[in-house]
Amino acid sequence: MSARLQGRIALITGAARGMGAAEAALFADEGARVVVTDVLDDLGKQTARDIGGDYLHLDVTSPEQWARAAETVRDSFGRLDVLVNNAGIGTRPGRFDELDPAEHLRLFDVNVHGPYYGLRALLPLLEQSDGASVVNISSIDGLAGVAGMASYAASKHAVTGFTKSVAQELGPLGIRVNSVHPGVIETPLVNSVGEVRLARLGRTVARQPLTRMGSADEVARMVLFLASDESAYCTGAQFTVDGGHLAGPWREAPA
Repeated sequence: MSARLQGRIALITGAARGMGAAEAALFADEGARVVVTDVLDDLGKQTARDIGGDYLHLDVTSPEQWARAAETVRDSFGRLDVLVNNAGIGTRPGRFDELDPAEHLRLFDVNVHGPYYGLRALLPLLEQSDGASVVNISSIDGLAGVAGMASYAASKHAVTGFTKSVAQELGPLGIRVNSVHPGVIETPLVNSVGEVRLARLGRTVARQPLTRMGSADEVARMVLFLASDESAYCTGAQFTVDGGHLAGPWREAPA
């Protein structure tokens, strides 16, 4: 164990399962005290027990719950060193005008307003850290358009823009803010989309330079890099974990 986060206090949203749980476990292995947050209480509590961390119920769309989370972290630790805004939701594919407006708004509530509320509530605690790091989980769909997922892509583009902007504002305070953009990652959410969509995803990754889905652990290792001092001169940047997806479809070289 290299203990790259020894003594650090970290809060991760949506950490009950999938990428968030992988991030929490890796952070704990690297010496951090991890606050696991989610709305899936049973899974979240089990994740926290497994890594020796703490659990907080947190609906990221609620400013009131963010305020309570900030109070708990302040009372328990007095500061926060790492915030990972991992919680997010997707939606079914379809043309933009086929999506119910309420679902469009829900995407923005979780994917965009959640990180905004969280950073706003926890900023005083991040200021107490000696070099805090904020990592916002966006998507490759936050860097490029994707037909059939316009509202989702718009929400993830908003995360990208928010990251760039607040990195400029918080840099003078010693707080770094970066975004991570996973590609097709094998998680419980992806595995639940049904056989037709899984087959479509399989055809998509088959055209990437790395012709497989990524793992939650591979995303977690990028997040760890950004949370640690190894990335001390990185802020306002986008880091892809996508198997080369955005580099363009793989094609066999001509003879």
